[in-house]
Amino acid sequence: MTGEENGWVKSADAWIADMGHEGDFGRKHILDTPMLARAALAAERGGTRALDVGCGEGRFCRMLAGRGWDVIGLDPVPRMLQAAQSHTDTACYVRGHGERLPFESEAFHLVVSYLSLLDLDGFDAAVAEMARVSAPGGSVLVANLNPFVTANPFHTWIEDGKGGKLFPIDHYPDARADWVGWRGIHVRNWHRPLETTMSAFIGAGLTLTHYGEPLPTGGDPARVARQKRVLWFHIMEWAKPAERP
Repeated sequence: MTGEENGWVKSADAWIADMGHEGDFGRKHILDTPMLARAALAAERGGTRALDVGCGEGRFCRMLAGRGWDVIGLDPVPRMLQAAQSHTDTACYVRGHGERLPFESEAFHLVVSYLSLLDLDGFDAAVAEMARVSAPGGSVLVANLNPFVTANPFHTWIEDGKGGKLFPIDHYPDARADWVGWRGIHVRNWHRPLETTMSAFIGAGLTLTHYGEPLPTGGDPARVARQKRVLWFHIMEWAKPAERP
């Protein structure tokens, strides 16, 4: 997937503008803190090389680099990499695809996918590649949309007949890609049931060491209330078995 077929090339400028310096609501108020906390625990286990797969404009790369990681960010969209490189000289950026990582095996102590797996057609291949480039004892750290959210791709609420609203889920077991849009961004996102996701990581030889569905820690109260009704995100950390003595 080059970024042309799934809308990211045309949406790059809108995305960069939408992220700004602080990121959107989900990143700033929900995901950044626990993602950085898990990265800090990974650093305590040793090693400093990190890879961000689908790094976009490089925001999380900069955050990791500021905490001592030697970071490479990978993305298929040239405009994203241009924006990333314009912000920092503390991370290295490479054009490439998650399904075919241009790195040697066992090269990184931490591999990150921060809301990027839902953009990839070749999901199983990308998971296998992240496992391949992880060093023994290293971690694959993933933030993703919860599958019950992607089973309602337009995030519509319906009246419940009692004056309230419900968040409907439909065709949950069926993996599919839907075109979604917001604030000038128009891209394809994948829905995959949780079983599909978990099976890919287990099949790649990884072991789940952390699963979380973080709550918001600030921001607009109306958005916080909605997020507490329907938890938008989950975080998973997977370990690559250490080499046997």
